Amino acid sequence: MTAERETLLRTAELAARFRDGLDERPVGRPVAVETLRAALGGALPEAGEDPLRVVEALARAADPGIVASAGPRYFGFVTGGALPAALAADWLASAWDQNAWTYVASPAASVVEEVAAGWLVELLGLPAGTSVGFTTGATLASFTALAAARHALLAKEGWDVEERGLAGAPELALFAGEAAHATIFVALQMLGLGRGRVRLVAADEEGRMRGDALREALAAAPGPALVCAQAGEVNTGAFDPLGEIAEACRARAAWLHVDGAFGLWAAASPALRSLVAGAEGADSWTVDGHKWLNVPYDSGFVFVRDGAAQRAAMTRGAAYFATSAAGERDSFHLVPESSRRARGFAVYAALRSLGRRGVAELVEGCCALARRMAERLRGAPGVLVLNEVVLNQVLVRFEAPAGGDGDAFTREVIRRVQADGTCWLGGSVWRGRAVARISVSGASTTEQDVERSADAILRCVAAAR
Repeated sequence: MTAERETLLRTAELAARFRDGLDERPVGRPVAVETLRAALGGALPEAGEDPLRVVEALARAADPGIVASAGPRYFGFVTGGALPAALAADWLASAWDQNAWTYVASPAASVVEEVAAGWLVELLGLPAGTSVGFTTGATLASFTALAAARHALLAKEGWDVEERGLAGAPELALFAGEAAHATIFVALQMLGLGRGRVRLVAADEEGRMRGDALREALAAAPGPALVCAQAGEVNTGAFDPLGEIAEACRARAAWLHVDGAFGLWAAASPALRSLVAGAEGADSWTVDGHKWLNVPYDSGFVFVRDGAAQRAAMTRGAAYFATSAAGERDSFHLVPESSRRARGFAVYAALRSLGRRGVAELVEGCCALARRMAERLRGAPGVLVLNEVVLNQVLVRFEAPAGGDGDAFTREVIRRVQADGTCWLGGSVWRGRAVARISVSGASTTEQDVERSADAILRCVAAAR
C-alpha cells in the first residue's frame, strides 16, 4: 500500500468515526480559544512532516472545536447537515480536484452543473430557461443577481455600467423590507449601490413586507427601481406577499429579486408551495444548498430570468482563456469566481439520492418538527413562542422571574443550552427584544431529537430561574 493510499484510507476512517458519533456528540459546548491555539499552533516546522501523522494530529487537536452542525440537534443559523450521497460526492470532488470554471477544464463538472441546474429550476417552479450559477452561498448569489439587475436597469437607461462604472450613472431606486436579510445589504455595498440608499418598506408583525407600502414607495420614486423581497424571514420564517409584490414591480417595470435562501425550498413541496405563490414572477432568486438541501459547505445558487444580463454582469476574459464550443457551459460567465471548487457534484448527488419526493419530504418533515418543537415549548410556564410557525423557524423568548430583565434572562438560557450540549440554538433580536432562534433544517433530525432537545431547553430554563 502506498503512503498516499494509507493516508486517504485512514482519513476516511476518521471521518466515518466522527459521523458515527454525531448522535451522541455534544453539539457545541464552548471551548476556550487559548486551548485550541495551544493544540493547533506553534512554529511552522522547518522540515515537512509525514502526511498521515499530520492528519491524525489535526483530527485529534481540532476535535474539541468541531461543532456537530452535521448532526440531528443543531438548530442554529438555518444550517442543514450533509446527506450521505452529497458528502461522498464532495469527497470525490476533492479527490478529482477539478477546476469548474469552464467546460474544457472539467467537462464532467460542467455537464453535472448543467443537469443539476435544470433539476433545481423545475423543483423550485422557476421559469423554463432561467439561468443558474453555483456560488459559495446566498451572499455571492445575491451579489450576482443584483449585479445582473444593475446591468439590465442601467442598460435601459443607455448606460454601460461594466465599461463606465457608476460615476455619473443614472441613480437606481433601491427597496427592501424592514426585515430584509443582512446579506442583501452586503451585496449592495459590494456593488457600489450603497446599503444606506435602500428605502426600507414597512413590514407586518411577522416581518412580511407590506404590499401596499411598497406600491406607495414605488410611486414616489422616479427612475429605474430594484426591489428585494424575501421568501422566508430569517427569524420567523414568514414570506413576503410575493404575488402582490411581483404585480407592483411589473406595473413599475422594476426588477424584483427574491431572497429565498431557505424559504424558496417550500416550492418543492406540494403542501407548502402556496407560501411562495407569485415567486415565479420575479427576475432573480437566491437559494442556499447548504441549508435545506443538506449538501456540504459551501453551496449556493443564483437564478436569473435574463441570462444575458447575468452573463454581461459577470463575463470577463483573458488571452489565455479557453473558448468552449457552442452549447458547452462555461460557469465563469455566470458567477464572480473563475477558479473554484466543483461544488455541483455534491448537489447532483443530493438531488439524485432524494428524488423529487425526497426533497418534498425533507422540507415538510423539518416543518412538522418545528411545529412540534413550538408545541412543546409553548406549553411551558415562562416560555413564549413569538411567531406563527409557518415553516422551519421557531422564535422563543424566556420570561424572567418577577422583576427580572427579560433580555438578560433569555440570553442566560441560551448560554446554558449551548453549554449543555444536547442541542444548539442561537440568539437574535426581534422587535428590540432578545430571543432564541430555533431552525430545523437537518435531514437527520427526528421527533426523538426534538423531544430530547425540548427537554434540555426546559431544563435550562428551570436551572436559570
